[in-house]
Amino acid sequence: MEINGLDAEMDPQQYLVLLNQLHLSQAHLLAVIERIMEECIPTQRHSRDYLVKFPEELLVDNLGNHMLFAAECLLAGTFIEVEEADGIQLRPQARNLLCSLELVRAVLREQSLSQPSTYSEPVRAVLIQFDRLFAEFELSYVSSLVAVKSPEEIYRQQEIIVLFCETVERALRLGYLTQEMIDGYEPLLMFTIPRLAIISGLLIYPEGPLSLEQSPEQMSRVFSPFYNLLKKIRDLLRVLSAEELALLERSLCTADLEDPCGPAAPPAWGAAAPKADPPAPWSLLEDPHADPAGSDPPSPPASHPSTDSPQPPGSSPRPGPLRGARCSELRSRYSSTRDMLHTLFVCISGVADQLQTNFASDLRSILKTVFKIVASQPEPAGEPGASPDAEGEARAAEAPCAVDCPLCSSTAEAAGRRGAGARSLPEWVPDSSCSQCSACRSPFTLLRRRHHCRSCGKIFCSRCSPHTAALPHYGQPRPVRVCAHCYAAHLAPRHR
Repeated sequence: MEINGLDAEMDPQQYLVLLNQLHLSQAHLLAVIERIMEECIPTQRHSRDYLVKFPEELLVDNLGNHMLFAAECLLAGTFIEVEEADGIQLRPQARNLLCSLELVRAVLREQSLSQPSTYSEPVRAVLIQFDRLFAEFELSYVSSLVAVKSPEEIYRQQEIIVLFCETVERALRLGYLTQEMIDGYEPLLMFTIPRLAIISGLLIYPEGPLSLEQSPEQMSRVFSPFYNLLKKIRDLLRVLSAEELALLERSLCTADLEDPCGPAAPPAWGAAAPKADPPAPWSLLEDPHADPAGSDPPSPPASHPSTDSPQPPGSSPRPGPLRGARCSELRSRYSSTRDMLHTLFVCISGVADQLQTNFASDLRSILKTVFKIVASQPEPAGEPGASPDAEGEARAAEAPCAVDCPLCSSTAEAAGRRGAGARSLPEWVPDSSCSQCSACRSPFTLLRRRHHCRSCGKIFCSRCSPHTAALPHYGQPRPVRVCAHCYAAHLAPRHR
């Protein structure tokens, strides 16, 4: 009542104080009702499966509190985040939700005065109704704010996850990537994996999620905007030889992000004629499947690249290479082979990098799942017959041991790194729950990216996590990213 009678323009500071108190009260109320529902109607809760459709950045702990505040704003005729037309349609749902909330409070108040130790049937009924109305309003309100994924789109993105996993497995076999890079969550992989996946989806698994035989509407919304460009990329990929494909894929994986036309490119590509020049020999490109003897002559440019990937059982054969006049026509558009590879590099990198900008949330969710699948699980290494307790104590001796660290959130946190931390990896702070650097408090933006410290699991900016160190007590023998705090206060000098 006090906030309703206050003029926000006359006293904005007092208005913000009261608004914050309202938020805290609502959060406490929802937390109490949530605990009661988990105890009273645990098997009758309304399904929350729709949460998988929401963008990752919306899945925060205070989403329910935000929904309740939004319902009150709509009922008061204030449209803060939604269009006026959408707000008018949502007002009946908001009214029903708030009326149900008042009914829950009244019934629980009566129950606490009469039978505080049990839950009567009226209490269960109003809780079930409130839970259903809250879920319906949450889905409707979020759907008016952002594009909520359909079940078909969720399935298509699951297919993309499979494609990315197959791409990583193939890159490991060909030597483009190493397991250490994956286990260390190298930031470069955020760009490398989507780039290689475009080649795999167009050449290796042409009937998968990047199949161009389907219409753009049938593709995932992540790749459908690039449908026409992907067609041109596929046609050019089909005229490459095995050596040319290997060079292109290696250039897409380089840490300095150079393309085949850069100064470090092999000189053999400089004088290549567009139609008939043979590709460079295998030894020059250091192909991982090259014959050491080098006795076989290189294949002609029209031959299809050897992808070194087994055909999935039950799938159709991959489309053959472009031959004859069509192959010559495509090559004749470029002054040299280097020019053609440069065009492919720019196009593939452009599509993959646009995913980081236009579909950042979707790509982040896809890559997070991929890393969970392809990362190796740390296994306790010990002598046969050694007890787990003895092995844990031995590894605990190497764990960080600054118990009285003033920068840790609690003494138990620092002390826990000696015991539990020696056996299990630290729990990572979710990206969605951290909007600023844990050290300098700078907000994260498109340019200031999030980086997890492998020692404490917290999120930092690049300036506050510039160090790398081995963490053998966590099963990380190779140097991985750590924050400046852990590097200085918690790591032994021999691991730095």
